[in-house]
Amino acid sequence: MLETCQPALRMLWEMEHVLKAVSGMDGFTFQPAAGAQGEFVGISVIEAYHRARGEEKKVVLIPDSAHGTNPATAAMCGYRVEEIRSTERGTVDVNDLKSKMSGEVAGLMLTNPNTFGVFEDEILEIAGIVHEGGGLLYYDGANLNAFLGQCRPGDMGFDVVHINLHKTFTTPHGGGGPGSGPVGVKAHLMPFLPLPVVARDGDTFHLDFDRPQSIGKVSSFYGNFGMVIRAYVYALMLGAEGMRRTSEMAVLNANYIVRKLEKVFDRPKSSQPMHEGVLSAAHLKKDHGVTALDVAKRLIDYGFHPPTIYFPLPKVCPEALLIEPTETESLEQLDAFIEAMTQIAKEAGEDPDLLKSAPHDTPVRRLDEATAARKPVLRWRPDD
Repeated sequence: MLETCQPALRMLWEMEHVLKAVSGMDGFTFQPAAGAQGEFVGISVIEAYHRARGEEKKVVLIPDSAHGTNPATAAMCGYRVEEIRSTERGTVDVNDLKSKMSGEVAGLMLTNPNTFGVFEDEILEIAGIVHEGGGLLYYDGANLNAFLGQCRPGDMGFDVVHINLHKTFTTPHGGGGPGSGPVGVKAHLMPFLPLPVVARDGDTFHLDFDRPQSIGKVSSFYGNFGMVIRAYVYALMLGAEGMRRTSEMAVLNANYIVRKLEKVFDRPKSSQPMHEGVLSAAHLKKDHGVTALDVAKRLIDYGFHPPTIYFPLPKVCPEALLIEPTETESLEQLDAFIEAMTQIAKEAGEDPDLLKSAPHDTPVRRLDEATAARKPVLRWRPDD
């Protein structure tokens, strides 16, 4: 059987080495079918590591700016979540982190740059605090394209990473995927990776199932193989220099948008953003009753996919507009987006009901999202 799939195994082995090179990790699994499942695998590996050492850990620390899947993952894995405050700059409050480190802490889940788009410039100190306290550092790779080819999470002190191939290596995003969220670990965590892993013996590749400390299998086959192929081809096309260029353009595009739009929207954090920037519609809500949701819905009428509005969470950034243009947008497209957002801000003052009733040009008007969440219709019926 394995003789017939040697090229496939070789591709997985080579893609693992690509990800090891860009992340600073020592080994990867491609089994996770999405970034969220990658989080589950990463935290499960951390739990298995502590259990193998006879340590009982009960807490995972998470910044208040974190993506919503982080606390959900930690809770699903049986941990109690404790929140770390952000500073006025939007970075982790190191003093608050120190005060919450204890023998019960399994680890800290952190995105860098964080969800405000700000680079955690005290990351080495943060890593030292966590490690000295007996915890591990988990890297949510949602924002890896901010410094792809520039620096590596493994060199910052991270023990575990998951990489969203859809965020950094072009595979599908949204609508159910198919996704891919490979997880990488440092050497001391490799025994706990899901089984099997791809191994090489000379010119022959095989699947290694002899891993007694593994957390087990988490996905059928070896993850979404087709997505790994696409990411592999993209990585080869880019090369090292292309990857560096990717991050440079992502950061440039985000800063261009933020600088242009900070004149018409609030900017909650003053730190220079990297590949994404956070603006706020709080003043529109205060002055005209127009929310970030209204702005997002109105953007659809202008032909743009709306930015994220649900995080950073309202308690740290009311009416957030998290804008991530990526590296692929042209100057013309960026300018068109800026013009649309500027016009929407103007409409909010002149005709707020126009925004509150948007979108106007779609086959389906604004949905009742609360009812949809509470009473989902999960299959089609002829009489619907």
